[in-house]
Amino acid sequence: MSRIAKRWSGMAFTIVAAGTLIVHAASAQETIKLPGEDRWLGADFVEVFRIGSLMGEEWEQFGDVRRVAFDGAGRLYVFDDQAERIFVVGSDGALIREIGRRGEGPGEFRHAADIVVLDDGRVVVADMDHRAYHIFDANGDFERMVRMGGDPTYTVIGTHMPLRGAEGLITSTEGGTMAISVRSVAGAEPAERPDPTTRVIERVDLSGDEIAKDTVAEAWLPASADPTSGITRSAGGTSFSLGGLSGPPEFSPDLHWDALPNGTVAFSDSSTYAVRIVTVGIGVERVLTRPIAPEPVTDRLVRAERSRRLKELAETPDEDLGGPRIVLNGEVMAIDADEVRKSRREDIENLQFFTEIPVIRDLGASWAGMIWVQRPGEEPDSDGPIDVLDMAGRYVGSYRTGETGIPDAFGPDGLVAFIEEDELEVKTVVVKRVPREVN
Repeated sequence: MSRIAKRWSGMAFTIVAAGTLIVHAASAQETIKLPGEDRWLGADFVEVFRIGSLMGEEWEQFGDVRRVAFDGAGRLYVFDDQAERIFVVGSDGALIREIGRRGEGPGEFRHAADIVVLDDGRVVVADMDHRAYHIFDANGDFERMVRMGGDPTYTVIGTHMPLRGAEGLITSTEGGTMAISVRSVAGAEPAERPDPTTRVIERVDLSGDEIAKDTVAEAWLPASADPTSGITRSAGGTSFSLGGLSGPPEFSPDLHWDALPNGTVAFSDSSTYAVRIVTVGIGVERVLTRPIAPEPVTDRLVRAERSRRLKELAETPDEDLGGPRIVLNGEVMAIDADEVRKSRREDIENLQFFTEIPVIRDLGASWAGMIWVQRPGEEPDSDGPIDVLDMAGRYVGSYRTGETGIPDAFGPDGLVAFIEEDELEVKTVVVKRVPREVN
């Protein structure tokens, strides 16, 4: 249903079937109140194909599927982080081409950290150790490389999304599914940097020989969150450790964001149900809300969470503990499992907690601009229902807990992709088609 607004002296008030719209005169920022009652949808998605199997073709014996994406023609791109290669798959699940390989030259990856697929089939690869973006054309041929610039003593690469309808990318070192990656230059001390006061979403311009960045949004940052704190240099200065990262209290609101097809960005940064729509160069123009209150963090909940984590630690085999990665004279040193367990127990006992459980756990945007919002389940750290909203401020409905997750990639014509893993840790990519109303 179309929204009809009347403006009087700089202020507008409109009632629509989906909710209530309020426009604040000072900032022209719309606040749209969506209904609080859930309207359940059926997750009857049609499977189109699946790839990834130990018994399949050699190319689909994936090591670690880090990212999947679609182009405007519905072709699927699968980034295997372990192989450092991108597989392009047609609508029938058959391999079309492979892009990239390990190497030192242009178009070869030293440490591919993230990929972005543009609508026209061009591919952009963020390379950690090249400190540059590789750009491939729609046929998979290398076009050029764009330097990252900045301080060469460290590199931080977060999640990237295409800036739909324009040349460039949207990125943030917070939110999304990608881990922050850091590398230091041997023998050089990282530059002094002030503690961040916000979590920044940025636009990346790839038109020159070196990238240019500008700020799209500055999201709220809970106290003490610093994505690069706790980093220590190894002997020889050749590697680093991410053990003991400091950060905000447990259950603090994360930054969840995704790019929308009209060049705007949707993000959530608070414990309340508030999805902000920001326009590049303008700022937040619309806030979508639902009257769903955060759950208070009680002493009982804190005790239960500490007990859960201690039990999980006790059940973790030594080989799965992970722990700090230390490199000495080019060799990775073995970790002391007992020391890691002791350190983890101390960390759990000393955990600090936020005052409430955020209402939003995750967020994704579909090809046509629908916003999928994951809410928490019965346990604080579990997934619950998924709401589907459109970027104009209409509540479409919700999927019940467990019926579906937020797709790992959205494509045209209702295509979506999910990355799945079996009990043997074999990665499979499942492509489905969802109804038009949610895509």
